[in-house]
Amino acid sequence: MEGTNKALDASPLWRHVRKEWKLYSFLIIPLIYFIIFKYAPMIGNVIAFRKYRGGPNFMGSEWVGLQYFKMFMKDPTFWRAFTNNLVLSISYLIIRFPLTLIFALLINEIRRLKLKKFVQTISYLPHFISMVILAGMVKEILSASGPINALLGHFGVEPIAFISLPQWFPSIYVTSGIWQGLGWGTILYLAAMTGVNTELYEAARIDGATRFRQAWHVTIPGILPTIMTLLVLDIGGIMGSNFEKILLLYNPLTYETADVISTYVYRMGITNANFSYATAVGLFEGVIGLILVTMANTISKKTTKSSLW
Repeated sequence: MEGTNKALDASPLWRHVRKEWKLYSFLIIPLIYFIIFKYAPMIGNVIAFRKYRGGPNFMGSEWVGLQYFKMFMKDPTFWRAFTNNLVLSISYLIIRFPLTLIFALLINEIRRLKLKKFVQTISYLPHFISMVILAGMVKEILSASGPINALLGHFGVEPIAFISLPQWFPSIYVTSGIWQGLGWGTILYLAAMTGVNTELYEAARIDGATRFRQAWHVTIPGILPTIMTLLVLDIGGIMGSNFEKILLLYNPLTYETADVISTYVYRMGITNANFSYATAVGLFEGVIGLILVTMANTISKKTTKSSLW
């Protein structure tokens, strides 16, 4: 025991924790939150392999192995939700990720401080709108009597039931997501840009580089680790579409393109009380997400030498 204490005292990390214990104490509440709401519930994943019908026996009454996994693998509704999940998430990622970076570069080029703060404030505001309010706004704007159909009516176009037509849902999902999250997504990029060596910009200007060339050859390489880290995180979250927004916007008429794994799990688990089946689907979703983030991290490490771990 004494040898263990000496080993801890010799550890640089432990010495740093003892020296800065006041700062580390701020981690207590976040740690408690993650333990209670993130890690402890993971114990419930066991019911994916057991039959659970509700009641006090939350670990299930009977071991069924991979029965529920085999069930959803044969369910065409699951595969429709799986495909929709990929289509919506990848479409959103492909459009939002470069737009966020470009918008951050444009904001960084604004030289007037007041104008820069004004643009940032205006672009950040949609992020703070409640998802319920956002969904209500989208439905109102796209309704038969909304401004979009009123504008189309001036050109002789018949009203379009955007919310009820499955082919329009991906566009609605991606567009509303970009409007709400574009400005907020620039924060980390702008923070990283402040760390780029200003002498590099001066050298580039002396060499006759335009502002576009400076951004391409100085800014982007300087924030490349941040870009790759955010990309890895976004790829890892491909399976986790925005559940709240989809639940508020979709309806049985748009299940064809709007139903994703999270809403499928909600209907199977909460609505139909098939908890073990829903847990199996959710566990499968988590495993796929882990595989995606691991692959993205490995590729990032080999190509850019920057990664999450």
